[in-house]
Amino acid sequence: MEFFNILGTGSAMVTKCYNTCFTISKGEEHFLVDTGGGNTILSNLEKLNIPINKIHHVFISHRHNDHITGIVWIIRAAAQQMLNDKYEGTLIIYCHKQNIEVIKTVANLLLAGKFTKFIDDRIVFEEVCDRCQLSILNWKVDFFDIKSTKELQFGFNLILESGKKVAFLGDEPYRNDVFQYVNNVDYLFHEAFCLYSQRDIFKPYEKHHATVKEACENAAKLNVKNLILYHTEDKNIENRKKLYIEEGREFFSGNIFVPDDLDIIEL
Repeated sequence: MEFFNILGTGSAMVTKCYNTCFTISKGEEHFLVDTGGGNTILSNLEKLNIPINKIHHVFISHRHNDHITGIVWIIRAAAQQMLNDKYEGTLIIYCHKQNIEVIKTVANLLLAGKFTKFIDDRIVFEEVCDRCQLSILNWKVDFFDIKSTKELQFGFNLILESGKKVAFLGDEPYRNDVFQYVNNVDYLFHEAFCLYSQRDIFKPYEKHHATVKEACENAAKLNVKNLILYHTEDKNIENRKKLYIEEGREFFSGNIFVPDDLDIIEL
């Protein structure tokens, strides 16, 4: 069985939920997508019964702190398992060259040598580039540059064993440059910083983000079957699901998911 484990759903400065990250999981193995900004990544993995020694593949989309900083905790936790002979094989971290340099620098500054000695040995980096294709857990994964105007950032298209397609766009809106990776997918991860009706309050466009309205309009235009909205503000957290789906229904007739932290979406 394949499924999404939603570890966090919020944007950078949230306090009522964790930063956006999730796994695409198959059986006991998990492909971790981004890591959030702190060690809550470890807590939420534990709450979803995902042991570190069942994570051998991690993707970091870009180097903003709410996406990349948690990788230091993943490296430490995996290295501890390696020290205890409880981690088989290697941990592979997929990201672009600039991220590799940042992660290595921060890890070496913050972690003890007994942990960092595994870097480039059993904790290895796989550089991704625009339009490169890799096999991860026997899934075909196409990585692409999302054409961010802020920071070099990558997304991906992944084909599940069922043949269904998943597209992840990082934390910025869809752009026409990546049409081939997003059109007609079964599941689209698209950021939605806030409701369109509250755009004057949260000012998403100043941050290069979209509202629920634009995310849903993009999904409709791309003939997406299931839309997953994430990377949101947290001031509406108690009613976020209801409010976002209500607004989204005006612009998209497919399935809309507005997950909470720790939700599981079966595929």
